[in-house]
Parts: sequence; structure tokens; C-alpha cells
Amino acid sequence: MGQVRIEDRELGKTGLRVSALGFGCGNVGGLMIRGSVAERERAVARAVELGINYFDTAPAYGDGQSERNLGAALKAVRAPVYVGTKFRLGAADLRDARRAIGRSLDDSLRRLGRERVDLLQLHNPLAGRRDKGALDVGEVIDEVIPALLALQAQGKTLFWGVTALGDTAALHRLVGSAPLDTAQVCYNLLNPSAGVELPPGFPAQDFQRLLLRAQERRVGVIVIRVLAAGALSGVTTRHPVAVPTVEPIATGPDYASDVRRAQALRALVTEGHVGSLVEASLRFALSSPAASSVLLGYSSLEHLEDAAAAVAKGPLPTATLDRLSVLWAQSGRRSKTTEG
Repeated sequence: MGQVRIEDRELGKTGLRVSALGFGCGNVGGLMIRGSVAERERAVARAVELGINYFDTAPAYGDGQSERNLGAALKAVRAPVYVGTKFRLGAADLRDARRAIGRSLDDSLRRLGRERVDLLQLHNPLAGRRDKGALDVGEVIDEVIPALLALQAQGKTLFWGVTALGDTAALHRLVGSAPLDTAQVCYNLLNPSAGVELPPGFPAQDFQRLLLRAQERRVGVIVIRVLAAGALSGVTTRHPVAVPTVEPIATGPDYASDVRRAQALRALVTEGHVGSLVEASLRFALSSPAASSVLLGYSSLEHLEDAAAAVAKGPLPTATLDRLSVLWAQSGRRSKTTEG
């Protein structure tokens, strides 16, 4: 059990080396929100033992509960790790972004019991203009980034970045022009477009190889939604600690549709390429040289152990990636037939 050890990778130009597998403390997996104190502490302690050194949370996860519980667990375990949190802005906050972000960060630090975080990230999606919670990328460049640089200068965060969701053109504009340290990028077997060119008719948002843009700019990439919120387990049932229902991001119209598409990838298992779809998903994300860490949310210690064992096998070999390309092309053809 103790022999598995997660490798670490450079986090862009930050100078940090983070574990290839991260510890997500969000609502989807739910362990850091709805797990017991003992379960949370055991999972954090085991993660550290495995070599995991990046823990990711946000005020939005359990209305601050994730930050409080993570802070308590890290205090109990007493391990030197990197912690990232986030902030979300409303339209009114842009009148004084520095004050709004600073207030959010101060609240996060109080809940975490820390004097600073290692990474602070914008949690809003981005667009060409403000729309339903999305921020105008121009306003982010003009208003939000100067505020983040000021907080960094104060020492309240070592580095800063964004959750790279929203309009593809806006994301490319930001990653290609702003001095970001990190970007959390959606990259999985149901939507690999951040890393590879999609076949015609592929049913997902096209991120147009955003990973390559990030790599060119030496932006550290933290892969998110690596299991498409659990759909890439290939089953519809969810763990009791996990959030009961979840909306897809940049994949299908609903969770059941994502599960059906995941099941079409089972050839990877039946043909002996991998032991499970979860293993395939994690190792696929790590096959990108742009990926610094793959962030996964857990519902149990068993989930953590399984993920670590999969990641320890390393990136997928070329033959498996070639097989995936064939399966994706078939998915695109099926989608076009269904639409027709």
C-alpha cells in the first residue's frame, strides 16, 4: 500500500513542483464537505503519504465548508502542502475589484486558518461580454488582473490564475496575452479538445487546443473535470457522499448522456489497454506534456487509492492513444447520424 508514490511536475513558470495527482475538495466528490472528521483526516494524511501536495478548494464549495474542513484536516495532519482557493465576482464587484477580491481572500484565509494561499484563482467563466455570471474577458484583463497582482505583491497569495471555462475565444485571448501563472483546463475523454483536434461532428465544446496555448506561454495547467464529474466511471449510480446530481461542463446535455458516451469507450478495457475507464481517464490527461496536475475530487479513501494506483502507471502509451482517436471519430459519426 505504501509503495505507490505520485510523481511531481513543474507548475508552469512558478518554480513550484506539484503532484501529478491533486486533491480536489469540491462538491462533486464531496468528501471534504460531507465526509466525517475521521474520514477527512485519514484521506488527507494518506494523500500526503502518496506524494500529493496540491489541495484545491473554493468558497463556493459547501458555502465555505470545504475551506473550513480542509484547514482543520491540514492542521491535524501538519503537512507542508500547497493550497489553492478561488473567488467569484459579480458585476458590482468590478467597480472595485481589488477590494472585492481582497475581502473574499481574507474570508478564505480565515476559514482555512492560513496567512496566505499558494494559488488564488478566478472562478467565473469568461466570455466576450458579461453574461449570466460570465465576466467580460476585457474587464478581467483591465480590472481583475491588476487587483491580483496587487494582492500577490502583498504576499497574500504566491501565484494566481483562472478557471479556464466559458467562451473559447475569450479563453484563448486571456491565456495568450495575460501574465497568468496557472489555468484550470477542462480536459477529459469526453472532451479532449483542449489537447487534440476534434473529429468532425464531435459532440462537445471545442476548446481549440488551449493546452498548447498555455504551454507556449508557460502557464501551469491544472486539469479539471478529468472524470466528467463521475460520468467517466461509466455508471449512473453515485457515491452517498458525492453530490446527488451534477450538470455537465463542456460535454453532453446531461449526466446520463455523458455516461452513455463513456460506455462507448469501454473497448479500452475489454481490449486490455487499461483496467478501467477511470484509469484511462487519469492516464490520458497526464499524457499531455502541458498538464502539471490532474485534479480529482474524492468521495472515499478507496477512490483516492484507486486514483493513485492509476496515476502511478504513467501516461497512456501511443497504441492506446491511437485507439482513442478511432473511438472519438466513431463518436463524431454517431452524433452526426443522430442529428440527421
